[in-house]
This record gives sequence, C-alpha cells and structure tokens, in this order.
Amino acid sequence: MADLLFSVESNIARITLNRPDSMNGFSEEMIDLWIEALETVRDSDDIRAVIVSGNGRAFCAGGDIKAMGAGEGFYRSERDVTSTALARKNSLWKKVQRVPLLLEEIDQPVIAQVHGFAFGAGLDMALMCDIRIAAESAKMSESYINVGIVPGDGGAYFLPKLVGIDKALDMFWTAKVVSGEEAKEIGLVTHVVPDDELESFTEQYVQKLAEGPQQAIRMTKRAVYQSQTMALRPALDMISSSMGLVTELEDYKEGIQAVVEKRKAKFN
Repeated sequence: MADLLFSVESNIARITLNRPDSMNGFSEEMIDLWIEALETVRDSDDIRAVIVSGNGRAFCAGGDIKAMGAGEGFYRSERDVTSTALARKNSLWKKVQRVPLLLEEIDQPVIAQVHGFAFGAGLDMALMCDIRIAAESAKMSESYINVGIVPGDGGAYFLPKLVGIDKALDMFWTAKVVSGEEAKEIGLVTHVVPDDELESFTEQYVQKLAEGPQQAIRMTKRAVYQSQTMALRPALDMISSSMGLVTELEDYKEGIQAVVEKRKAKFN
C-alpha cells in the first residue's frame, strides 16, 4: 500500500497520509506522492475542494525520527551520497518545502481534518491548509526543539500569522502540547468537534464548498492571501477586477435569481 493515498470523487479530492504504523511520519515516498497529488489538484478544473487527513491514530507525527537519525527521510533523499549541510538544505527545498509552495498555487479550498497527534511538520502541514477542523482529543505541538532542530518546512512562516508572534515563539520554544479546544482558543484551528463527529462535520463542510459558486470561491481565496502582502489600493484594484469577472458568469445570474425567487441557488 502506498504511503499516501489520493482519490477524487464527486469533485472532492482526498489526500490521505497512509503510514499508520509510524503515525504517518513523513517518508520520501509520501512527500513525492504529496507533490504529485497537489500538482493534480492545481491543474484540475473539476476538483472543487480538498480534504487532507491521516489514517490510523494520528494525523501526522511529522518527520520519521528513526529515518532522520539515519540521515534519511525528508531531510536527506535516499539518492543523496553526502550528508553535508548544503545537501540537507537542498533536500528540504526539493522535497517537503514543495508542499507549501504548491498549496500557495492552489485556488480550491484545502481542508485539514485533524485527529490524534499533529506534531512538528505534521502540524505545520495542517497550518498550510485554508481551514483546520480538529477533533476534541487532538494533540498538537511544534515539537522541533525536542530534537534540536528548527521548523524547516515553513512553520515559522505560517504559525505566527495564525496565533501571533508571542504565542508562536512560546509553542516553538517549549514544544508545549495543546488540545483541540486550546488550539481553537488561540486561533490555531478553525473548528473543534467531538471525535465521533469529525468525519461527518468535515464532509458536510466540504460538500457545501463544492456546491458553491466555484470562481467566486477561488477568486476570494486568492484575494485574501494576496492582500496580505499588498497595500490597500492595489488590493482594491485586484478585487474590483475579480468583481467585474464574476458578475459576467452564470453563477452570478443564478444567485441573483435564487434570491429573488427565495430558493437555494444551484450553481454550476
């Protein structure tokens, strides 16, 4: 069985981390398949939303510590013949760091369904998604400091944007473990639900997105992210262009008509 499973059904893509015996710790195969899956999502007009989840008792425990100790795993490709600092840096760039870069190119909503443990790079993979839905019993930690390393996948970029600089440093420096409810309180996750409702809640949430006006959803996502690095005037200029485009689409006409007729809109 592959270390990562990818499927598309009813316009919804599913990326499932599949190393349950290792709490879905990264392997080189997993990262390669993750990159392939995200490229497929990015280039597809049919995929409307993505769910990222993990098999077994964890979402993802991050890097495979045993493999890292052997100089392998995502910090060093099995094809590398050296273990120099430059080789490890380049391995990060060519492997695990491709994931956030590809996610930045994806306009469809990407939802992380988090249960069990989400530690280190595993937590950061959830932070890279647009929405995080966590089970109440989920345990999350930026655990890099425990093995004397830094958040090499982009956690230092994503975490402060969600929880603030001081809380991010607190999590990185202490490797504290937070529960689902605690994560919700500090803005680390979007929704927290009872364990037995995690899958059904996520499915209903994503289905609603898949039934929505797709171009408006994607343009809104792009506007939100791009506006974070723009001044007000260019941000307003960009969104006005998007408004001009979406109001020419059939979804806009259907939405207006549905409001007039007091019914639920049926978007393409």
